[in-house]
Amino acid sequence: MLAISDQIDIDKQEILSNIGYSDEYQPSARIASLVNDYVENYHDLIASSYSYNIRDVESVTGARVNIGDSITLESKVIARLLKRCEKVAVFTLTIGNHLEEMVAHLAENGLVLQATVLDAIGSGATEKLADYVDDRIKRMAKIEGLVTSQRFSPGYCDWEVSQQKMVFKALNGDTAGIRLTESLLMVPRKSVSGIIGIGPAHHNIANYNPCHTCNKKDCPGRR
Repeated sequence: MLAISDQIDIDKQEILSNIGYSDEYQPSARIASLVNDYVENYHDLIASSYSYNIRDVESVTGARVNIGDSITLESKVIARLLKRCEKVAVFTLTIGNHLEEMVAHLAENGLVLQATVLDAIGSGATEKLADYVDDRIKRMAKIEGLVTSQRFSPGYCDWEVSQQKMVFKALNGDTAGIRLTESLLMVPRKSVSGIIGIGPAHHNIANYNPCHTCNKKDCPGRR
C-alpha cells in the first residue's frame, strides 16, 4: 500500500485543463477555489496500491510472446517490443474505490461540477501513481544495468482488451485488490494494468514507440 499523498503532487493547472480551461481562459474564482479545495483534500478519498511481477521473456514467435506458466501475450506491437527485451514487468495499480463512490454521490445529488472536478483529480492521481510505479521499475532495472520501455496496457494499438486475463494471470493473484468483470473492466474503475519491457540499452527499448510508424493520426492513445 502506498500513501500517494506523501509521494505525488497533483497539478492544479492540469486539473483545470482536464475540465476544459486553458491558460488563455481562466476559471472563475468559485471554480478555482473548488479545485484548490479538492486538490488539498483529495488524499482522504484515496487508498492507493500497486503490484508488479518481473518475468522472463521466454520466447517470441510472430505476434505471440511467452512469459511462462502458459501465459501468452498476443500483439504484433508488444511482440516487436519484447523481442528486444530480456524481461517484462507486469503490473496493476489503483487509487481504490472511495473517490469514485464520492463522484457518484455528488452526481446523484445534482452536484455535477463538483463531481466533474473530483473525477478529473482521480484520473490525474491514477496517472501519477502509474508514473510512480513506472519509476520504481525503472530504478530496479537500472541497478541491473538495464533500461525500461514505455508502459503499454491492453486495448493499446493491436493489444486486445481480452489480454487483461493474461496480465492478471501473470500476477499470481496479487492484483492490488483489483478484479476483472465478465466484460473485462477493472474494478475499482480508477485502475491501470499493463506491461513495461526491460532489457539492454543498446536494443533501443526506451525509444520504442509504435506511434512513429502508425498512420492513425486521430488515435486517442497516440504518443
